[in-house]
Amino acid sequence: MDTPLTEEKPTSPAWLIVRWVPFGLMASSALALLLMFLTGGMVKITAWYLMQLTPPLMGILTLIVIGIYAFIKKRLSAAWIATAVMSVLSLLPLITWFVPIAFPVSLEKTTPSVTVRLPADVPLRVVWGGNSVKTNYHAVTPDQRWAYDLLVEPYLSGSPNLEDYGCYGVPVLAPISGTIVSAHDGEPDETPGVGSNNIEAPTGNHVMIRIEETGSYLVIAHLKEGSVAVKIGDIVEEGQLLGECGNSGNTSEPHIHIHHQRQDPTVYPLNFAEGLPLYFRDHDGEPMPVGGVLIEGETVTATGDLVQHIEK
Repeated sequence: MDTPLTEEKPTSPAWLIVRWVPFGLMASSALALLLMFLTGGMVKITAWYLMQLTPPLMGILTLIVIGIYAFIKKRLSAAWIATAVMSVLSLLPLITWFVPIAFPVSLEKTTPSVTVRLPADVPLRVVWGGNSVKTNYHAVTPDQRWAYDLLVEPYLSGSPNLEDYGCYGVPVLAPISGTIVSAHDGEPDETPGVGSNNIEAPTGNHVMIRIEETGSYLVIAHLKEGSVAVKIGDIVEEGQLLGECGNSGNTSEPHIHIHHQRQDPTVYPLNFAEGLPLYFRDHDGEPMPVGGVLIEGETVTATGDLVQHIEK
């Protein structure tokens, strides 16, 4: 009688090699992803997304096969046991599906950064911002690694009326001089108080600026329908009107979204670019203000920094 889950004698030299193939595939896949991570840039971003899908998928499929084989044969060889262990380890990236983890990149070592003025003159509450995923849920996404969401009192009321939000209609100003590479209007303002889940036009009405000094780009999203005041090719000066705050795109209430990235956002899709540090000057707070929310039952309170532009 066979002993359950004991070493099986190979039936042929070929089988001795074949049964190590799944282990080799998972090990080589993990090594390839590691090398891609170390390469950096867009290759690292590709690895970031592949890591969350490829190893877990290979691990699950392999565990199913091993389970069926063990059930039929009532035994497992050392190769299958090692493969089972590797399969379990391959499931570790699944944690990113349930626990927010910031895209692994150094704030201090990532260049170029830019320091700009705030995109509005009124007091702005930073609901999401900073280097930590605790204060900035955008940090899990490479291109929005240091993005900000800015609100104006009153906010977070859950009201379905756009006019009940202080940010709605607030003039949005150019944070820095540059060239407009994208200026999109015509998207309707979504009903606030609920997530729109607009996957067709997630940035809604938006303006994107190329910064000549760094060759990098600012993305300013969720503008009010019909308010965009610039067009592609315009050279704008810092403080110039770009549009008004709205609730277009993938958004739950009127706010100003802004982030800084290396690649041209008209070429590279949303969520697939290198995010770059973004700092603010000429205001009454830290260069990189932080956000945060406190949820108590059904009550949501913004705990992030309150900042306001101060004229030079």
